[in-house]
This record gives sequence, C-alpha cells and structure tokens, in this order.
Amino acid sequence: MKIILSGVKPTGIPTLGNYLGALRNFGKFQEKMKDYEFFIFVADLHAITTPQDPLELKQNIRNVAALYLACGLKPENLTLFIQSEVHEHAEMAYIMQALVYMGELERMTQYKDKVLKQTQGVSSALFTYPALMAADILLYDAKFVPVGDDQRQHLELARDLAIRFNNRFGKTFTVPEGLIQEKGARIKDLQDPTKKMDKSTDNDRGCIFLLEPLSQIRKKIKAAVTDSDACVRFDPEQKPGIANLMTIYSVITEKSFGEIEAMYDGKGYGDFKSDLAEIVVKEIAMIQERYHYFVSSQELTTLLDEGRLRAHQLAQKKLKTVYQKMGLGR
Repeated sequence: MKIILSGVKPTGIPTLGNYLGALRNFGKFQEKMKDYEFFIFVADLHAITTPQDPLELKQNIRNVAALYLACGLKPENLTLFIQSEVHEHAEMAYIMQALVYMGELERMTQYKDKVLKQTQGVSSALFTYPALMAADILLYDAKFVPVGDDQRQHLELARDLAIRFNNRFGKTFTVPEGLIQEKGARIKDLQDPTKKMDKSTDNDRGCIFLLEPLSQIRKKIKAAVTDSDACVRFDPEQKPGIANLMTIYSVITEKSFGEIEAMYDGKGYGDFKSDLAEIVVKEIAMIQERYHYFVSSQELTTLLDEGRLRAHQLAQKKLKTVYQKMGLGR
C-alpha cells in the first residue's frame, strides 16, 4: 500500500493561496496517482498551538473537511479524517519528542516567525509541533507528503526522525518524500507581495478567503499593489506585485507567463486586473457552490466516520510496533 498524506489546520477559512498551493492539487494528484491511497486530515491538534475559540474551532473543522471535497478531492481512494479523533497522533507525537533534539526545534524558521507575532503566552506546543507533524506522517508510512516552501524544513525533520528511529530500533518507518508543485506553491499577499498570503494576517485586504463574498474578491484583486510601470511582465524582483498576480492567473488558467505577457502587450494593469478578477471569481464560485452542498451533507459525515476507522486501524498497528521496539509496556 502506497500512501500520500496531508493535513490543513482549521484556523479560519483557507485562502486562495492555500487553494492554489495545496488544496487544488490533491484532486490532480488523485487523477495522476490512482495506485496511491490519499490520507487527508483536518489538523485540529495543530490548531491549538495558539488559543482558539472552541465553538469557532468546531465549526471550522467541518468547514475545512467540506472545502477539501469542494476543492476537488474525490471519495475514491480517499481516507478523510479529523486528527484529534485518532488518538494515536498525540501518542506518537510524544515518541517523536523523545527523539528530536532541542537544537533541531530551535532552528525551525516557522517557530521563530510565529513567536515574533505572538509576543506573550507562547505555548510549548508551538515549539514542539514539528514533532507532531512528524508523527502525523510516520504513523501511516506515507511515501509522499505534498509540501509548500514553508513546510520543507518540517518534512526534512520528519525524514531525520524516521532515519534516527530506524537506526536505533530497526527498520520501522518509511522515510517520506516531498511532493512539491513549484508553480503557485507560494501565493503572496495582495497588499504586501514580499509576504505569503496568510489567513492569520492582521490586514485581510491582501488575503482572499475561499468563502468570502464574490464582490469583495473582485475589489481586493482590483486594489492589489502593483507598480508605476503599467507593463504586464513577469519579474519577481523588480515587479513583485504584478508577478504575484500573474502567478495566480497562470496557475488557474494554465497559461504560461509568456502567453499572459503577449495577451496584455500594450494594455495596462486595469484590463489585466479586471480579467484576473473574473477568472478568480469564477473559480471560487464553483468551490463555494460545492462547499454549500457538502458542509451539511450526510455524505461528509459518512466519509469522516469511515476515515476515522480506517486511520485508527493503521495508526494503532504502527504505534503498537513502535512501543514494542522501544521496550514500552509489559
């Protein structure tokens, strides 16, 4: 059995960046990799590394599960589940904490970035959550893990921990590999194209959420930061704003940057932004329609029930093997 695994935190509504960088690709991977089983989970344990409102978190968990399906995941060869409903994730995370070194966790750039944003009340879970991420992956012997640029470091740590455990206790874990889609892997903020589009940002004018009103999406794209050159040309260094918009255009339409440049040769940013706004709105309108069907459906509930059972069966078996090899229990 070959497994591809991925999870998304239910902290707010996913963004256009989440969709183009990850969610959209799962359906495509399913089409291309029919001999793989896809383990996709809502990473609610990761969400509580920072304070969450319980009622909002519970609703977001179902929202994210529905959005997975709305963004193209198909029930065939899919195990869809909620992380906290499979208790082996938390147990394996402690095993990973026993393996990982403080220095390795201190080098995690995402931890450093998040600490700067959270000036007080930094939890130990925020520091150790790469160990939980490694547990998520290694529990199922995942062969591939789709990752963006910001998660490569965490995947490397999971690989290191798998190798470390195998060397100490014998071959136990599959060493995972990254499944990376280069184009569109890191969509930037529409108001500050030096930063990635982040759903936790303080200023949401540069962030497009998958469930926000379509009229608002149009406004945000038309108000996106560009430059005074008014030439549609892909140049991430000199023209980061327009390069970001062209990346969005290219990923959705599958047109090359050269084709887009030729289409808008002699035209200004106004025409380009107006067209891009309609392209994005059309794409998100389809997602919203499918989301509203799935979020209140029995089909989603059944998929999550079946996914919990399937994930638990595999995770329980792997954790039992790990405990035996480490000498835990009787």
